[in-house]
Amino acid sequence: EVQLVESGGGLVQAGESLTLSCAASGFTFDDYALGWFRQAPGKEREKVSCLSGGNGPAFYEDSVKGRFGMFKDNRKNTVFLQMNTLKPEDTAVYYCAADHFCESMSDDAYWGQGTQVTVSS
Repeated sequence: EVQLVESGGGLVQAGESLTLSCAASGFTFDDYALGWFRQAPGKEREKVSCLSGGNGPAFYEDSVKGRFGMFKDNRKNTVFLQMNTLKPEDTAVYYCAADHFCESMSDDAYWGQGTQVTVSS
């Protein structure tokens, strides 16, 4: 059974940092692209960051470039999203996803349950 379990969300002030974790199981971790998405109230889900399988390149959405970093630990089957200089507009539920390719991630991908990130001004 495939499982993606996010953790690390919380309430922080603007300018602070958080690191989200996503522990994966049930599939060959390094063969899959791993992504972080977020959805704010009243807005559509957006892709924040994605790492291609193997040692592929990383994608970052424009608004987080230079502030967020995504990395993974293949020994622990865990992917991380380091979020620095957080802004109130980063407030959202953050989801971890896994699929064969970053470009094809959709509702059919494997998804975690989400973790809430709230940034106060």
